[in-house]
Amino acid sequence: MTGMNELEQWFSIAEDDLSVAKICFSLVYPKKLSIACFHCQQSAEKALKGFLVSRTIEPPKTHDLALLCEMCIGQDASFNELYDVCSDLTPYGVASRYPKETEINEGMTQTALDQAQAILDFCLAKVPAVQPPAGNTPGDV
Repeated sequence: MTGMNELEQWFSIAEDDLSVAKICFSLVYPKKLSIACFHCQQSAEKALKGFLVSRTIEPPKTHDLALLCEMCIGQDASFNELYDVCSDLTPYGVASRYPKETEINEGMTQTALDQAQAILDFCLAKVPAVQPPAGNTPGDV
């Protein structure tokens, strides 16, 4: 990530996490559902933190997407439409990483992928100075 500013780094890592999630769901057999969901949460977390950085706000060290979304709402009320999605993805940041914490199925994973993509796209649209890396647009795998 040499040569990238901090803002670009947040979004680059968010895109990388989403790409890994899609690979774990689509290209690995057997599918790695809990790992895919974890990376969906991570992608959304980095995108939200990237938006906060774009507003010169130091993001807190938290995995709570609802809290991050509330901070974003304080800067731009339109983030309110992401609040429920953020709440849905938050548990995957921890619970999906430990045995017997949560049962994850393919439908839940597809939903998490869609939600993470929506959050990333929404945040990128709010920070037009950040463009996806060449050849890697959101949604590509």
